[in-house]
Amino acid sequence: MAERSRSLRGTFAPVALLGLAGAALGAVAGDKPAADAGGKGAAAARSGFVTYDAHMPVVTALCLVVLACWGVVLVTRGRVRRAVAVLGALASAAAVVAAVASYASVPDQLRDELGQVGVAGAEIGHTGWYWLAVGACLVSALACVLAVLWAPGWPEMGSRYDAPGAPAPEPVSSPEEQSSLDLWKAMDEGRDPTA
Repeated sequence: MAERSRSLRGTFAPVALLGLAGAALGAVAGDKPAADAGGKGAAAARSGFVTYDAHMPVVTALCLVVLACWGVVLVTRGRVRRAVAVLGALASAAAVVAAVASYASVPDQLRDELGQVGVAGAEIGHTGWYWLAVGACLVSALACVLAVLWAPGWPEMGSRYDAPGAPAPEPVSSPEEQSSLDLWKAMDEGRDPTA
């Protein structure tokens, strides 16, 4: 078990970097146009008359959730780390589904918008941003699944980084055992030395 844990320690940085990069690229690519019009529809699509921007906001939002999950995975331990990795895997899988669903819906909506301004039969195709978003979401999903599987063997932050707890109560001795200086200090601190 210790040998397996040691072998998994080396996977932490590559998987975390892969997951962060995939989620960040997915968020950026989802905010860019996924489809573009060519031919006679190109000028109309770039004019101010067509309000649809062919973005994939659901993909962007889900990738931002995955980025937040990676931030939590980096600083937590144990079951919490694994639970957040599961949440990241679910969000990245949903981002893949949203990106794939946008394959047909985004061009159709752009075609409808162009039709409303009088451009019929425009050539509409997917941009490189669309394909980058799909690929990034797949990479992000893979990294999150690996995190779910391997997180128990990953290194953790030490407890010295935990929030400070309540100070341990000082043992109270009877007033007869305390020096007069201790009694005065207790009164200065607002404590009743006779209690």
